[in-house]
Amino acid sequence: MSIKCDLIIQGGSILTMDNWMSILENQSIAIAGGRILDIYPQNQDIYEAEELIDATGCLVIPGLINTHSHIPMTYFRGLADDLPLDIWLNKYIWPLEAKLINHDFVYDASLHGAAEMIKHGIVLTNDMYFQMRAIADACSSLGLRVIVSEAMIDAKDTAAKHPIGTKLLELKEEFRDNELVSFSLAPHAIYTCGTQTLARVAELAQEHNLLIHSHLSEAEAEPYNCLKEHGMRPVHYLKSLGILESKAVFAHGIWVDNAEMELLAESEASIALCTDSNLKLSSGIAPIKAYRDAGVNLALATDGVASNNNLDLFAEMDFTAKLHKAINRDPSFLRAEEMLRMVTIDAARALGLEDQTGSLEQGKAADLIIIDTENLESQPLYNPYSHLVYAIGAHSVRDTVINGRVVMRDRKLTKVSEQDLIARAKDYKAKLIKEL
Repeated sequence: MSIKCDLIIQGGSILTMDNWMSILENQSIAIAGGRILDIYPQNQDIYEAEELIDATGCLVIPGLINTHSHIPMTYFRGLADDLPLDIWLNKYIWPLEAKLINHDFVYDASLHGAAEMIKHGIVLTNDMYFQMRAIADACSSLGLRVIVSEAMIDAKDTAAKHPIGTKLLELKEEFRDNELVSFSLAPHAIYTCGTQTLARVAELAQEHNLLIHSHLSEAEAEPYNCLKEHGMRPVHYLKSLGILESKAVFAHGIWVDNAEMELLAESEASIALCTDSNLKLSSGIAPIKAYRDAGVNLALATDGVASNNNLDLFAEMDFTAKLHKAINRDPSFLRAEEMLRMVTIDAARALGLEDQTGSLEQGKAADLIIIDTENLESQPLYNPYSHLVYAIGAHSVRDTVINGRVVMRDRKLTKVSEQDLIARAKDYKAKLIKEL
C-alpha cells in the first residue's frame, strides 16, 4: 500500500546542493507537511499524492535565496537612475519615502516584488525596510518566505514611543505559527545608527537569538569617516560593540581590508554581495577573492530594484562570475557550481538556516524550483551547473514550490493575478510622478 503525501515531483535531474553536490537522475521527490519526505527511485510506487508535477526533461534545484533586499522599493524601479549613491539616497529615495511610506504603499509594492521574486525562482528573501507587518502579510499571502526587519535609522527613530526591538518582538510573537515569516534586527548602517543603537542591537540579538542584517562599507568614504569618528575601521567598530557575537549578514562589504576580513571570518558573519547594484551606483567592486582566501562565507543578493533594477539572481550569478574572472585574470575563478552555492546552501548558511533549507535533502523544507530545459537556448546541455549560471535565465523557471506549496505552475502565479499587479503598479506610477 502506497504512503500518502501532499505532492510528488517526478523525474528530471535533481541538483541537491548537498555536501557531496549530488546530481540524481530518474528520482522522485515526495513532499508532505511542507518538507521533503523522501527522494526515491522514480519507477517505485512508494508514495501517492493528489498533486503531481512531471519534471521530465527539467532541472530540479533548491529555490534561490536572496540575502539582501528592499522589496517595497519595487515601485521605485528606474525612478532615479544614473546617480551617485549619496545623491540617489538624499535627493530622491529618502524624500520620496518620507512622503509615501505607509502600510498600503508598502503592502502593494511588496506584493509586486514578491511576485517578481517567485517568477525568478526566489523562495526566500532577507528584507530590510519599514512597515514590517505589511511586508510580512504581503509575502506570506503569495507563499514567499521572508525574513523581515525594520531599518533602524536614528534620524527617523521613534524610540520614545517604540524602544528598539519592541515592535519586532511583538510581531515575532504574533507570527510565531507562520512558517513563512521570521524576523531580524536591522541597523541600517554605522553612519545612520549611533553607538547606543548598535550596542542595544547587539544585546537584543544575543538575548533573543536574532539575526543581524545591516549595510557595511558600501561607499568608499565609510571606513575613513568611521576612523575619524571612532578611531577604528567599521568591522573593528562593530566588533567593539558586540555586533559580531551574533549571526550577521552584511550587505555590500566593498571597502573592507584584510584585517577586517579576518575578524569577519572568525565570527558568524557573512557578506551579501550585490554586484549589479554596486556597479550601477558606482560604489565599487567587492574583493571576492580576498574574502574567499580569508574564509568568509559569501552569498549573492539583488539589493532593491531602485538600484539594480531587477530581482534576478540568475543574472546576478552570471554577471558576478564573469566580472571576477576578468578582474582576477582567471577563467577558473568562481566556478559555476560555486556560484549556485552562493544562492542556495551558502545563502542559507548566511541566514543561519542551512539545516532547514538551501539543499534538497530528506527532512528539509520543500523549497525548490523546476527549470525548463526543453528550449533552443538550453540545448544541448552538458553541464547543468554551467547552464544555470551562463545560459539559462530566470525566464526558464517553470514551477516554484515553497514550503511544499506550488506558488507558480507553468509560469503562472497561483495566488495572485499578475495583471492586477501590473495595473496597480501603473496607478502608483502616476502618484510617484506627481510627488517628483
